[in-house]
Amino acid sequence: MKSHLGRRPFSTMELHTLSHGYIYGDIRLPREQAKHWHFWLPLIAYYSGAYSDEIGHLQLSDIIVHQHILCFHFHTHGKIKARIVPVHQALFDAGLDDYITLVKQQGHTRLLFDLPAKSGRYSEKVRIWFSGEGDRAGYLQKCDIPSIDQLGMKTAISSLRLNFEQQIRIYAIQADNKAAFNYLLGFNEYEPTDFADVATLSNIIQQIRVINPQAHWQRFLQRHTI
Repeated sequence: MKSHLGRRPFSTMELHTLSHGYIYGDIRLPREQAKHWHFWLPLIAYYSGAYSDEIGHLQLSDIIVHQHILCFHFHTHGKIKARIVPVHQALFDAGLDDYITLVKQQGHTRLLFDLPAKSGRYSEKVRIWFSGEGDRAGYLQKCDIPSIDQLGMKTAISSLRLNFEQQIRIYAIQADNKAAFNYLLGFNEYEPTDFADVATLSNIIQQIRVINPQAHWQRFLQRHTI
């Protein structure tokens, strides 16, 4: 697995905890400054394998229909290649179509329009919200998940890409298509620019395990404060 040094994917129980935390439940924490991107970014990261900065950069024009399949077009990360990643059904089930309609109605062009950049990068703001900083607890801590385990291995928002990588590796091997694995992760081992068979990519993506079938954006909007 091509991971950052000392970084690990989330365990199955940790994924369950994250995807059933207050963001995806019915309770809005007191003084919580809820943003649309708090709901969408972890889900898109898990189901697409994209880095938070790539997701933050997504324009509505980067959500494209290719070979009759709706895809994200990621192309803003300097270390990995541009690629299209079919949208997982779980994102539609979570209300992605309705959210895109809102973004358009409000006249925005960027999908996660309420995610601000810090020092020119969206990932900085995501890191602080997700992992905390100093005395400020992040979503991880609020879900009672340590950012460093007993073996010294770290978890962060990019750990969701490692969970994606774990699963895609298995499903690509089962499909006897290592090229699809390298393409979906943006690895240089896949030399062509495009991937000819988007249906194959979609078949692999759709096998990613759904971590919370009850997660829905409208539920996020309707949460009440305790």
